[in-house]
Amino acid sequence: MDSFVDRDVELSRLHDCYGSDEPELAVIYGRRRLGKTQLVQHSLTDRDDAVVYQATETTPRLQLDQFVDIAAETFPGVTDIKEDWESLLGYLGDQNAVVVLDEFPYLIEADPSLPSVIQRLWDQRFQRTSGTLVLVGSSISMMEEATLLGNSPLYGRATEKLDLRPLRFAAAQAFLPGDYTPEERVFAWGVFGGVPYYLDGIDLGRDFGTVLTEEVLSQKGYLHDEPEYVLRTELTEPNRYFAILSAIAAGKTASNEIAQAIGIDGKQISTYTQKLERLRLVERDVPITEEKATSRRGRYRIRDPLFRFWFRFVYGNEDRYERLGRDAYEAIIEPELADFVSPAFEMLCREALPNLYPDKLFLDIGRWWYKEHEVDVVGFTDAGTMVVGECKFTNAPLDYSALASLENHAAEIRWTPPGGEDADIEYALFARSGATQSVREAVDERDDLQLFSLENVTENA
Repeated sequence: MDSFVDRDVELSRLHDCYGSDEPELAVIYGRRRLGKTQLVQHSLTDRDDAVVYQATETTPRLQLDQFVDIAAETFPGVTDIKEDWESLLGYLGDQNAVVVLDEFPYLIEADPSLPSVIQRLWDQRFQRTSGTLVLVGSSISMMEEATLLGNSPLYGRATEKLDLRPLRFAAAQAFLPGDYTPEERVFAWGVFGGVPYYLDGIDLGRDFGTVLTEEVLSQKGYLHDEPEYVLRTELTEPNRYFAILSAIAAGKTASNEIAQAIGIDGKQISTYTQKLERLRLVERDVPITEEKATSRRGRYRIRDPLFRFWFRFVYGNEDRYERLGRDAYEAIIEPELADFVSPAFEMLCREALPNLYPDKLFLDIGRWWYKEHEVDVVGFTDAGTMVVGECKFTNAPLDYSALASLENHAAEIRWTPPGGEDADIEYALFARSGATQSVREAVDERDDLQLFSLENVTENA
């Protein structure tokens, strides 16, 4: 786990904090496994004025002792300071040090008064220094409650907030073998996404079926227990959330469908889904033509591809995979894998759209559905053009019926361009396995239709 990829924007913002003549309070948060600790360590390369303390779940006394031991390696004078957080952090601030408190939620659990202590210290003593205090945490809810929300002691004090997200597709490619085909890149993205801990921790140079068998399906696998570990770390009563995520992975994506699947009242479901949204585990999509806050046609999806995979294929099936052994992938996973990866491919198509149409300025990109109508890719441009797309991640070539279906569904989209005129429509076809002769002929004959390959998508996403 020593690879560091991308994060140039975040590094630049941290370097600006360290180089400032003013006191700086940086808050770095985001779900587990995204590389927050690695980001901070990388940002401090070649600095000799930093104290980096990674907290553990232990007593307040031991945390203070450990902090002093680490701080003394850079600032020996800290051993003469009274051992409480206000005195120690105040002294280091006077030295204009960079102080990193990693896993800050562990410190709060041991000493709930710590955010208030830091607030007082920041408002009074730190303002006379050019020191930098960096608070890092994976518990999104606790980090928000302690540092960012309106009722938190440190509300309004942070001079820099870094909400770390998974790597985008282009950056994640650095972890994949150079000889991966576009198809293999989409499969890897569709299962492991852009989480550095996943991509860097497994050997992706093997056959993909072997990777999934040994690293995810096997009870000894590196990622076999990962979703369960994260959920049990973040949630005090995870069982109902497991049921919700399992229902979403099985295709129950509307609130009433989820509630019915797990056997609770439909009015209660929002309490749980809002918690999962806050933890960045699920998100609610609405048709591109509607507002998220008011739409009643929202669909939930699991954001992390590995969680989607785990809840669709692994959760509740561990004994089955142990019994089948190496035959499990071929018997159960492989026949459904392309269908499973399709939503990730559709998302890549949407992300690639601006680069595939460089002459257009897209105001919004998303997907659309209404009753039996659905369009995978919809982009609204400032010039009044609506680009609509159909994505096919199948072994069979895309045939003319897919184009006809796209035209039929697109005709139902109600969108008025900024100028009030009728929208012009252009059509895009995205195909894993090419297209039939009739589709290729239509592409050649029409100037409102384009066909894109896997290579086009992966090179532009």
